[in-house]
Amino acid sequence: MTRDSQISSSLEDYLEAIYHTENAKGAARAKDLVQALGVQNSSVTQALRALSERHLVNYAPYDVITLTDPGRRLARDVVKRHTTMKAFLTQVLGLPEDAADEGACRMEHNVSGEIIDRLVKFVEYFEQCPLADVRWDDQVGFFCDREVASGGRTCGRDTCGSGLELDLPAAPPMEEK
Repeated sequence: MTRDSQISSSLEDYLEAIYHTENAKGAARAKDLVQALGVQNSSVTQALRALSERHLVNYAPYDVITLTDPGRRLARDVVKRHTTMKAFLTQVLGLPEDAADEGACRMEHNVSGEIIDRLVKFVEYFEQCPLADVRWDDQVGFFCDREVASGGRTCGRDTCGSGLELDLPAAPPMEEK
């Protein structure tokens, strides 16, 4: 199953929850999903039937739930998108863990594989580069964390404190009424 086969973001959340539960316990049960996702039993049953029809989970009422190989591949993709988005939001943008986790959960369903791949590479670079000294500050936005002889801060790649200048197209003139 490819990303183009599109399943709903809700079903992706179920796959992600099953993936994490299966890794922790070897298999999932409906009650695990109720707790993990904060949903009703009837919602879990409906979602498991839909995932089973798509051959993404092995499911039978009152039995354990496991991912099929295609389900595991899709779940790993969802987990990768979530982890990447969360890392970007916490490590690059400096958001608190809980806000980053919630934001990542919302964004993970709508980001293409190409964007995720580039974000992964960027986050890896940001973590490993010795010059990755640019950090987020809630008061001023990004700032460089490297001291220079003049007493200011610089990352050595730009002039600190200068805003990013965007070349935006001019707004069309407004029509008078």
